Amino acid sequence: MQSSRLAVLVVVDQLRRAVPGGIGTYALGLLAGLRQAAVSEGSGAAGGRGSRGPEVSLLAGRPSRHAAGGLPLTADPLAGLGFGLRTSVLRGRALIRSWDLGVAGAPRGFAVVHAVSTAAPALRGGRSSLVVTVHDLAWRHHPEATTRRGRRWHEAALHRALRRADAFVVPSSSVAEDLVAAGANPDRVAVIVEGSDHLPDPDPHAASVLLQGAGVHGDYLLSVSTLEPRKNLRRLLSAYGRARRLGAEPLPLVVVGPTGWGDAALETDLAASEGVALVGAVTAEVLAALYARARLFVYVPLTEGYGLPPLEAMRCGAPVVASATVPSVFEGVVDHPAAIGVDPLDVDAIAEGLIRGSADESLRAELVQRGFEWSSERTWRATADAHVELWEQLG
Repeated sequence: MQSSRLAVLVVVDQLRRAVPGGIGTYALGLLAGLRQAAVSEGSGAAGGRGSRGPEVSLLAGRPSRHAAGGLPLTADPLAGLGFGLRTSVLRGRALIRSWDLGVAGAPRGFAVVHAVSTAAPALRGGRSSLVVTVHDLAWRHHPEATTRRGRRWHEAALHRALRRADAFVVPSSSVAEDLVAAGANPDRVAVIVEGSDHLPDPDPHAASVLLQGAGVHGDYLLSVSTLEPRKNLRRLLSAYGRARRLGAEPLPLVVVGPTGWGDAALETDLAASEGVALVGAVTAEVLAALYARARLFVYVPLTEGYGLPPLEAMRCGAPVVASATVPSVFEGVVDHPAAIGVDPLDVDAIAEGLIRGSADESLRAELVQRGFEWSSERTWRATADAHVELWEQLG
């Protein structure tokens, strides 16, 4: 007997990449929320028998033989997620290129195909609907913070999505406005905020070993991001040095994140700066512990479509300084924001935020409380429910 449940294919090739980034976190959070929904319906597994929700499958390219760092890949990271898996014969860039050119498309038999980024396949006839998640249009706001090749690809991918997609998901009203200005029908753009409950239990011991190895003892400031121009680490570094010169307590600044692109000297300059501990990428368990122990978390990107790191920090109990334009923290807030907002272009303002956020105990306590309340309202189950509602409208 054929299932009457809505068949949905979620395109998650991003999860095959060595550094899945924020899009990967969104994809995994969405899938976790779908599993929670399935369990609450009594099926015991995502999309299993007895579930009343959609029947979700995943689409990705052929996995690499090696994981990040060149180590052999012993297991498919998508195999244990609890969903059916469709794997293309193509891998990575070849698969994306085939989608770009319209040579390859999504497999048939699904009422809805949802791409977690603008790297989306075309649909081949039938009655399927295509949903595309657009996380930001950052390359338009700050073209200098993106490679020329990257700008060309993002612009072309956006225009393909505008032609192909039946609906869009965006994480914030600001991205919705950008997308409508780019030509999207506002009635086809759904704002769905993302969750904050994806980090595992912290690993304090591993975090302590990492900090000790980096020469960090006691309190510290923390920043988490990929080392690339859009994350504005040059200005953060200048603001940190200024705060130290103004007499602020000389707390170390721990910088977490993988190497990106752009400023070739940034990593060297961070590592050579007094008080800065550059520790690279860490596991999710260590990251949770670093958030929990930080005296202050600082996140000052030039632009952001949503901004998960501040929510992660708040959920773990850290007070936050963030660019006042970060939607996950400030969008829709009139009074009593959950973080200290600063102008990411103003080094003095960032320095003042560092001083206030690390020295004012009363303010820190307020920020911790408001931040935890704010982040706790954002769950991946709620995100998944909103996606399912959209899929059902289209299917």
